[in-house]
Amino acid sequence: MTASSASSTIEHPAPSAALQPAPLPTVGRLRLPRVRPAMLASAVTAGLGVVSLPAAAQQAASPAPATLPAIAVEGQKPAETGEGYKAEESASPKFTAPLLDTPKSVTVITREVMEDRGVTSLKDVLRTTPGISLGSGEGGTAIGDRPFIRGFDALTDTFVDGIRDGGAQSRETFNLEQVEVIKGPGSAYTGRGSTGGSLNLVSKTAKAEDFNEGSVTLGTDLTKRATVDVNRMIDSNIAFRINAVAHDAEVAGRDEVEVQRFGFAPTVTFGLAKPTKLTLSYYHLQTDDIPDYGHPFDPRTGKPVGVDRDNFYGLTSRDFQKTYYDGATAQIEHELTDSATLRNTTRYSYSENDYIVTKPNASLTQILAGEMSRESRSRNADSITVANVTDVTGDFEAGGYKNTYVAGLEVSWEQSKNRGYTLNPATITGVSLYNPNPGDGYSGSIGPSTSFAHVETTTMALYAMDTIELTPEWEVNLGLRLDRYDSDANGVNNSGAYTAKTTDAFLNYQAGVVYKPLPNGSIYVAYATSSNPAGGAAGEGGDAGNPSAATQDLSPEENRSYEIGTKWDMFNKALSLTGAIFRTEKTNARVSVGSGVQQNVGEERVDGFEIGVSGNITPDWQIFGGYTFLKSEIVDDGPSSSNDGKEFPFIAPHNISLWTTYNIDTAWKIGGGAIYTARRFANTANTYELPSYWRLDAMAAYKVSEQVEVQLNVQNLLDETYYDATHAGQFANVAPGRTALLTTNFKF
Repeated sequence: MTASSASSTIEHPAPSAALQPAPLPTVGRLRLPRVRPAMLASAVTAGLGVVSLPAAAQQAASPAPATLPAIAVEGQKPAETGEGYKAEESASPKFTAPLLDTPKSVTVITREVMEDRGVTSLKDVLRTTPGISLGSGEGGTAIGDRPFIRGFDALTDTFVDGIRDGGAQSRETFNLEQVEVIKGPGSAYTGRGSTGGSLNLVSKTAKAEDFNEGSVTLGTDLTKRATVDVNRMIDSNIAFRINAVAHDAEVAGRDEVEVQRFGFAPTVTFGLAKPTKLTLSYYHLQTDDIPDYGHPFDPRTGKPVGVDRDNFYGLTSRDFQKTYYDGATAQIEHELTDSATLRNTTRYSYSENDYIVTKPNASLTQILAGEMSRESRSRNADSITVANVTDVTGDFEAGGYKNTYVAGLEVSWEQSKNRGYTLNPATITGVSLYNPNPGDGYSGSIGPSTSFAHVETTTMALYAMDTIELTPEWEVNLGLRLDRYDSDANGVNNSGAYTAKTTDAFLNYQAGVVYKPLPNGSIYVAYATSSNPAGGAAGEGGDAGNPSAATQDLSPEENRSYEIGTKWDMFNKALSLTGAIFRTEKTNARVSVGSGVQQNVGEERVDGFEIGVSGNITPDWQIFGGYTFLKSEIVDDGPSSSNDGKEFPFIAPHNISLWTTYNIDTAWKIGGGAIYTARRFANTANTYELPSYWRLDAMAAYKVSEQVEVQLNVQNLLDETYYDATHAGQFANVAPGRTALLTTNFKF
């Protein structure tokens, strides 16, 4: 933060007691983690061989045996889950077959891909993953990770180790083993939501070995980052692991924007070699940032204004964003038999998102005068989730057919509270468009908003998945889930006080047929459904967010997909090639048909195809990436028909992402990648757009010794100015410029 901004910092008003927990001790700008007794209580309760002949036999053998030349046998070890660039299986027990035999598109970003690319946040991971577009929060829809998968918003479709992770957050990578992008409607897997797909973040866990690893990163824009990963065997049955991170940086190409993060994640497993295993884990992450809404749009061109990339329109004396996340998990696994395992997982999580941010806006009159307005958006929200999942996995034979199954029961309770801030003035006009001063003081008043929203959601679900092997060449994959969903809301908005209640029961399913012409390849057809009940994005705002009088009596939106695909493992299973053609339909979308009135009369559709590659071409050459084509269409926008035939906002029709590395020798590794994103419309009317862009990345690593490796990453190598997100065409988020990161990885 600049000196001018530091000198003009004001005291931010405290939210109401219902929203603001007790103050915490501070270290610099970061608060120490909050340990809640309820959290801890919830966690606790809840081959070739050579055979030598005996000497006598050797003497009896021929006295002049033939001498055969030595034969060198080379091969590639297939990558296991989380190792290399290719994953064999999903970490979720709901996938009852290896990825090769799963009739669904799944992209897995392994830890090695993330480390080689030098990404440090989930947004970085998603930005470099083919087929994913980024959206932005604002005020009603919170700032946080907001991916769009196959054209549809997946803001609330993020899961951690298979359990829904509520609340808008900016997530880290320090405790991630891999990120799984599960594409297409999938309520049979996840419950509500997942119209275009979902994310499953797989956490690092304790292992049956001892190791000490860490990294220190220094880079451009005052980047400083350190991580540590320590695993210890307490005895043959108990292992402990802890991961931690500290991150402090500015953002390349953006004046005044800052990012600070601190987190740690311990986990301990009891019974590693026992039929009953207990794993206890805890996760804490807190951030302290200067938020950034980028540049305003120019109404004359429908594109972001033509100003210097580093122009920052916020106020460092006023704007802030602080987030906190605490989660505790207890998982018990018990081997019922050699072919059946019972698992119970209980999680308590608390997240907090608190910010005031400047939204840049410029009318045509203002732009002609070289001016713009600083509008304000704010949020002060917290979310609590308590979830328990019990499932049994295994296999059996029935009628001569092998069945690999999972069946389970899920119960969850979610609470979300949100009260923003009232700023007077809320808008500052007459700000220079071409030479804004982020150090301008704010002399207005800031207080708690009179509007608020309080939502409680209870979900109970039964589900079952089964893969049936009919013959070595033919398999059938089936899935079924029944949800009971209850959401209660109360609050105050512009129309006054309100209460709303939504109760729904919905059944979703999936079915796929897999044909394996060869053991290393599969061809499949699949059909799947999903449901979006009113209030399904509770706490995040927007039309799909809090239940209201306009939505409480509406049926869940219904989605379905058709997919034909193929998957092949090449080069002794070292390289995976995938391809799919698909259609996703939303048949009863909620649309506004008048003031405060909504109906299930809309229709939306996405047609597309994608190809993907991951793994090793040779033992020294790795590759990861793909291409996605999406043709989105608002088929029916309701009675007004004003947007019929328009494309979805935020969705690029063409997206390419490719990354590759090569081991020159035992010490040197080099790599590089390219990302292309076609133009995306920024609003539903298709009048504003974000331009297309190319981005190039590069890396080089040198292994100094078995304990030390030095790695250089240069992201956005050509320093391209591009915009990677927006919110309804109200502003254009500026992506980071050229960033150089020098990382020392060490083992000790």
